[in-house]
Amino acid sequence: MASNATEIAREFVPSFPLFRVYKDGRIERLRETETVPPSNDPQTGVQSKDTLVSPESSLSARLFLPKIADPTAKIPLVIYIHGGAFCIESPFSPIYHNYLTSLVNKANVIAVSIQYRKAPEYPLPIAYDDAWTAIQWVASHGNRDGPEPWLNDHADFERVFFAGDSAGANIAHNMTKKAGSDGLIGVKLVGVLLMNPFFRNNEPDELIEYIFPSSSGCNDPRMNPASAIKELAGLACSRVLVCVSGKDFLKDRGVAYYEAVRKSGWDGVIDIVETPGENHVFYLFNPASQKAMDLMNQVSSFLNR
Repeated sequence: MASNATEIAREFVPSFPLFRVYKDGRIERLRETETVPPSNDPQTGVQSKDTLVSPESSLSARLFLPKIADPTAKIPLVIYIHGGAFCIESPFSPIYHNYLTSLVNKANVIAVSIQYRKAPEYPLPIAYDDAWTAIQWVASHGNRDGPEPWLNDHADFERVFFAGDSAGANIAHNMTKKAGSDGLIGVKLVGVLLMNPFFRNNEPDELIEYIFPSSSGCNDPRMNPASAIKELAGLACSRVLVCVSGKDFLKDRGVAYYEAVRKSGWDGVIDIVETPGENHVFYLFNPASQKAMDLMNQVSSFLNR
């Protein structure tokens, strides 16, 4: 008879392997997160470095700075939140390091790619709390006397964007709602970029039910914003761009979000871009494809409009 140490209680492989839980409580990740160090990219001139954001929770962020032509100029600031079903990946993994390097180079923005503690060891809403802590850390530089010189010297705190993909887009949306209800002193949130956002619908979702035990269910507005349309009127920005992929299983949920925001009474401008024939976050895995480059151009235009 298998011992509790080897007997599997639950296994989560929704569209790619995530983790399994053993009966003794041990968690085994089925896809480990690779990391790469910060760098000075020779092709683009983009510099990156890591900095501690929260000593209490040992959370860091990776900052990205484009090649600066005018050291006195202030450029848009993007706070980026990575995806990975709330369970995998990090700001320091190769796909996010490479994507942020490309985005910062193309759009000429400064970016802060933030870390959050991951489920299931740290169930939701901990990721939301960690993201808000990181956002407040960034906002503490609004008077240009914060601990990070790159932000003090180069960020335009009147042109701040939240951005994220998949689960990170979910978090970015919720941070925009929180900024609307709680306020965010020190910066002006102009826009939000949601790339292939991970939202729920009315169908059961075993993963979310496991990693978010305090959720109120399918219609919890943190996971299913379209279920609470009136709350969307309080989004604390003037522009939103939703990007969906034609073959993504989450596409319809992104479209439902777009339609819900339009109906909510929110007085900003929301646009949606669909890339036909592509799967979830294809641009991370095939960044040199023509469709990925076209999407990068659209994202860059949104950040500089």
